[in-house]
Amino acid sequence: MQRKLAAIMAADIVGYSRLMAEDESSTYAELRTVFDNLIDPTVARHGGTTFKTTGDGFLAMFPSVNAAVDAALAIQQGFDDGPFKLRIGINLGDVIEDNGDVYGDGVNVAARLEAMTEPGQIFVSGAVVMAAERNRGDLFARVGRRRAKNIPELLEVYRVRRAGSPWSIWRQVPHVLRCSAARWSYGVAAIALILIGTQISPLPLAAMVSGIPAALSLDQTRADPRPSIAVMPFATMSGSGNQPYFADGLTEDVTTALARNPELQVIARDSTYAVRGQETDVRKLAAKLGVDYVVEGSARREGDQLRVSAQLIDVGTGAHLWSRSFDKKVADVFTVQSELTTEIVAQLAPYIGRSEAAAAALRPTDSLQAYDLVLQARNRYRHGATDHNAILAARGLYQRALEMDPAYAAARAGLALTYIGEVAQRPGSQAAAPELDLGLSEARQAVRLDPNLGFGYQVISFGLALQADYSGGLQAAQRAVELNPNDPDSMIALAKAQVRFGDYPDAVANAERARRLHPMAPEYYAYVHGQALYADGRREEAATVISECLVRAPRDANCLLIQAALQGGSGELEKAQATMASLVEAHPAFSLEAERAYRRFGDEPLMEEFLQDLARAKAPETA
Repeated sequence: MQRKLAAIMAADIVGYSRLMAEDESSTYAELRTVFDNLIDPTVARHGGTTFKTTGDGFLAMFPSVNAAVDAALAIQQGFDDGPFKLRIGINLGDVIEDNGDVYGDGVNVAARLEAMTEPGQIFVSGAVVMAAERNRGDLFARVGRRRAKNIPELLEVYRVRRAGSPWSIWRQVPHVLRCSAARWSYGVAAIALILIGTQISPLPLAAMVSGIPAALSLDQTRADPRPSIAVMPFATMSGSGNQPYFADGLTEDVTTALARNPELQVIARDSTYAVRGQETDVRKLAAKLGVDYVVEGSARREGDQLRVSAQLIDVGTGAHLWSRSFDKKVADVFTVQSELTTEIVAQLAPYIGRSEAAAAALRPTDSLQAYDLVLQARNRYRHGATDHNAILAARGLYQRALEMDPAYAAARAGLALTYIGEVAQRPGSQAAAPELDLGLSEARQAVRLDPNLGFGYQVISFGLALQADYSGGLQAAQRAVELNPNDPDSMIALAKAQVRFGDYPDAVANAERARRLHPMAPEYYAYVHGQALYADGRREEAATVISECLVRAPRDANCLLIQAALQGGSGELEKAQATMASLVEAHPAFSLEAERAYRRFGDEPLMEEFLQDLARAKAPETA
């Protein structure tokens, strides 16, 4: 018996039992051919040893993680054109070798990683990434911390990047467009010719393509094994009909509470609102959002009486797993939220610990009036909005809430966002603006009041970026995601911070994950995704994402900006200049001077390249 440190590869063929049932002899013959001609020679060529086969899978041991990863990539490439699909997990760990077999946690973790993957993917542990050669850092994309069966601690999981991987729903867009190239290009061209020939005032392009199948822009393939859930907007049943924000606030707070649980994938509130009223069939709505479970409910508020009804639906079977009605005093709204969240989580994740349920029961404030004002403020202004009057209205509501409860952390973070958001809209240098200091002070006070308030750290990250503290902004954004791993706003804020800090591959991965969690995200998400791809040198993919943004919002200034840079950098000068003209028309305050001050790419060398690309597009020096 010998104990050693080794890289372990666990692999499994997908759907093998079904294939055997359909044609046993042919499937077995093909499987033996794959092992003899691909798997065994590739493992041996990279210095590995296959120590166990399981009919439709195998375990192999390698002397180094680099050899194991190279072998996995070669094997998956061989499987791409074959009849089978393979899942691979790799771990570096301590193992026991005894009489030709290998045992230990190193093997168990590799097997758990393999079980998490989708066909064609390779997942590796954090230990593999740490031990890999430094120049291979770009090969790995962080998936996050995942719980595995019979493994007490959470696993740090990474994906191995490979061409054509189904991991990212958004990286499928180029593939889908290629597959549909003829229909797409001819269809758009035909529409354009008809409109030109008849001289009819054209509809916005977004309206023209609204009927394009969702698969063209969003592949619902998910590699994340966690249950996914969407909390649909609670219906407002109040007789007065003048308090929809109360039901909206209940929806948002239940969504946020669920999203704190790292064992669930929770779709963003704005995405569920985007599909509200589009379908009466809950299964079709769930298909649009790409989820396994849906929460539906209603809220009726009459005077001091509150009635909330909710139900949890398994989309796959259509079964109603759970339903509850609550009749409470309005002052008990937080109890209702806590009970809703705890019971839903208990249905979806029965292994959840008591600490998660306790965290869901925290009361944000003792003042119902303050809570009511915060709901109204959220309804008036959200990050990214450009309506100055909405900022001021929301600020007044937050200030009134804080007068009632000065220790209300969420209200203080919301107030901070109004100050920082106002500064961000100003042209020129913003680092010395007194409102920026005030906003950061309020945001820091918010996280002192509630150290688990992810939104507070998100606001701090936003403010520090405007102060050119890119390292601090990155740390704050990372903390926001750690506290709320399902919040797409925090995830996109982290991607933005990583772009400014120069961490481009991770920025792309996090922007993709944010868009997966928020399928109906505003165009700002597409802009950050395209910006990250531009920064990472993946210009063709960036052009596809930005084009998608402009199909939906032809006058979006951020997406026009990245498109102009892409076209200027690729030498398409006439197109770049036309795009720049559209940008200046949509955003008259735009100038190179303002871009230098804003530092969209921080202090990285790419900032100068970006400005040169814009100069080729004939960007104005001053507004």
